[in-house]
Amino acid sequence: MTISVGDKLPDATYKTMTADGAKPITTGEIFSGKTVVLFGVPGAFTPTCSNNHLPGYLDNYDAILARGVDTIAVVSVNDVHVMGAWARFSGGEGKILYLADGNGDFAKSVGLDADLSSGGMGLRSRRFSMIVDDGKVTSLNVETKPGVDESGAAHILGQLSVLATA
Repeated sequence: MTISVGDKLPDATYKTMTADGAKPITTGEIFSGKTVVLFGVPGAFTPTCSNNHLPGYLDNYDAILARGVDTIAVVSVNDVHVMGAWARFSGGEGKILYLADGNGDFAKSVGLDADLSSGGMGLRSRRFSMIVDDGKVTSLNVETKPGVDESGAAHILGQLSVLATA
C-alpha cells in the first residue's frame, strides 16, 4: 500500500556520506520537528535524475528554504558510495541530504518501490516528491509517466506557497 497524505513516515535507517565516512541516519533524525522536502529517484547518475530532477532542486534550493523548509533530501536505491559521489559530482554536497536506501527498504515500506528489472536496474524507487512536517506527509506527488512533472521542484514550490497561505 502506498503512503498517503496524513500518514507518518515509517521508521527507517538510511546511510549518508559525511566528512567522516558513511554514517547511518534515521527517519527520526531527519524529520522530527522539521519541515523536509523529500524526493525519490530511480537511480543516481541516471539521465533523467541527473539532468532534470536533481538540478531543479539545486536551482531552487534558496527559494524552497525561504518557504520554511529545513532540509531538502533525495533518496535512491543506491549504495552510500554512489550517493556520496553523486553529491560531489552534482554540486549538491552540503545543500541536499543524499540518502542511500541500499536495499530499497524505505521504498518498499512506503509502497513506492518499482521493479525495473526489464531495464536492467532491478528494484528501484518510483520517482516522487513529498513535503513532510514533523514526520507526517502533508503533500505527495508520484510520477505516473516517464519524466519529471509532478515531482519536480517547481511543483513543490507551488505546494509550499499554498501551505504557507493556509
